[in-house]
Amino acid sequence: MAKKQVQQDPVLIKERKRRTFFALPWSFTTYAITTKKLIYKKGFLNSYEDEILLYRVQDISVKRTLGQKLFGLGTIEVHSQDKTCPMLEIRNIKHCSEFRNILSENVEKEKTRRGFRSTEILDSDGDFSDHFQG
Repeated sequence: MAKKQVQQDPVLIKERKRRTFFALPWSFTTYAITTKKLIYKKGFLNSYEDEILLYRVQDISVKRTLGQKLFGLGTIEVHSQDKTCPMLEIRNIKHCSEFRNILSENVEKEKTRRGFRSTEILDSDGDFSDHFQG
């Protein structure tokens, strides 16, 4: 009996959380972007893995403290419609702008591929919010 091979999405970029002390990878946390998902893995003895489908991402922002700037690091906040992880903070990664750009490009590609349109409307309290239509 032949085993069915599962085709996996290619990983576009992979980054690991770094400690701000000399930017060394003393952490067992990794983040990867594929064409359809943002994958988050952490742990060594006990491990945890979660993913956010790219079409569910609503907002991406980058924050950099003075200490992070000195070591070439940054933090990315990803806000999504994901039930298990509505806000993912990707802390202390190198090349945070490149990571954010690749994530942003692929979020838009995946939304377009799925036929989603993003329209911003003004909520009753005066804030802008994204509403996705299929």
